[in-house]
Order: sequence, then structure tokens, then C-alpha cells
Amino acid sequence: MRDLADSIESMEQLAAVWRVMVLDRDPRADVRDLPGIAVRWADCRFAFWNCLTLTEPGIGAGPARQRVHEAARIMRSKKHPGFLWVFEELLDDEARSGLREAAEQAGLAHAFPGTGMAGDLLPVPEPAHPELTFVRVTTDEQLRAFADLNSRAYGFPLEDGRDGLGRSPLWKSEVHAYLGVRDGTAVTCAATMEADGRLFVLLVATDPQWERRGYGEAVTRKALYEGGRATGLTRATLHATAAGAPVYPRIGFEPNSPMSFYALRD
Repeated sequence: MRDLADSIESMEQLAAVWRVMVLDRDPRADVRDLPGIAVRWADCRFAFWNCLTLTEPGIGAGPARQRVHEAARIMRSKKHPGFLWVFEELLDDEARSGLREAAEQAGLAHAFPGTGMAGDLLPVPEPAHPELTFVRVTTDEQLRAFADLNSRAYGFPLEDGRDGLGRSPLWKSEVHAYLGVRDGTAVTCAATMEADGRLFVLLVATDPQWERRGYGEAVTRKALYEGGRATGLTRATLHATAAGAPVYPRIGFEPNSPMSFYALRD
């Protein structure tokens, strides 16, 4: 088993960052901290802003099953779909081995895996890529391009990403959000923001037709460089999808917390 502190850090980073994100999207968003469950639910079309996560370290099989059922009940009460994020190392061995069965019994289906990562890697050198120009997001048009890249990369309708990000003043000021632009077109993006003494990386995306050119790594380095320069922080964290996970160790991140994402079954 990995160090439990790593999984706690990953979970707490999610809870801290997503509180800010969903309240930015809607000041009336559901950001309750319930026994064993953190609710961070904007109830908007952008599914990543609709989130619950289990929060108890070392939880056993019986209590974990109860938490999963409670999470599913909360998810069914919402208008828009989202995900239950589970940091698997927070569960004891029995709870972890029975997680999928408990989720299925609660009416949830495994959506995709992820990995929490962290590293004491800042400052990083200022990045460059021969095919990209980096542009900070400061306008509505740039923010829409950032949202559209995420929608394309993760298979959402364009309106879903725009519903999550399109109304945000935060993303044009406090978040260090960057586009990688090729020949006048935004093809990749990444962002960082400060959270509890760390720089958190979020919403890294590359247009599928421009993948495997190093664009995602380059723009992530840019967001880290600028975020680190602005904050002076030395530690960074992120949650990676399976597709993105191979990129981040090249920057200096270390995988530390396997994750599972669950959604309500249709």
C-alpha cells in the first residue's frame, strides 16, 4: 500500500479546488461536507463540475458500502450527471476489493480510472515548443476556446464545456489558464491554481486531431511555470486520466493514489 498521506493529500486537493470551481460556476452550488462524503456539485452540464468523493481514511467494507449508496442517492437527486471520485488507497483492503460490487449494488457503473500525482518540482524552466505560442486566458473568447478543447478531448458536447466555464471571471484572473496556439488556432490547454499551499493542475486537454505531438506536456509546463512564478509554491498536484498519466512523470510528478470514477447507470 502506498503512503496513506499521499491519498489524503490528493483527496483534500480535490475537495479544496472543486469547492472554488463549483462556487465560481454557481454561488448556490452544493458544497456540503457530509460524514465521509464531500459534495462539490455545480449541477451544470459540465460533468467534471458535478463531483462527490469519499473522505474517510482507512474506511472498512461496511461503512464504505454505506457511503457509496449515499453518494448514489445524492447523485440521483441532481438534475445533471456527474461522478463519484474514489481514492482507492483511502479504503482498507476489504473495502477496496469490494468497491465495484458495492457501486453496482448502488446503481453506479465504473466510468474510467485515474491517478493522483504530486511532486516537489517547482520552479520549472520556462517551456518552449517550436510549433506553439502560449497565450494566457484573459478574454471570453479565449475562455470559450479553453472550454471547447476540454469538450473535444473528453467527448462532451461543446455546450457542456461552455456551461461549465463560460460565465467565469475567476478563470480570466486568478486561474493561470493557458492556450497553446498553432497557426492562430488553439490546439491544447492547461491551467494551474493555488490550493492549500500547492499548485494544482487542472483541465489539461488537447484537440484529438493534434495529439501525440508533445503539446499537452508543453502547455502544462507553461501553466506550472507561470503559476509557480506567481505564487512561489514548490509542490504541485494533479489528477490524471489514463490517457494523460504517462505525460506527467516526465515533468516530475510521481503517481501516488489510484482513483476510480463512477457514474449513475442509465
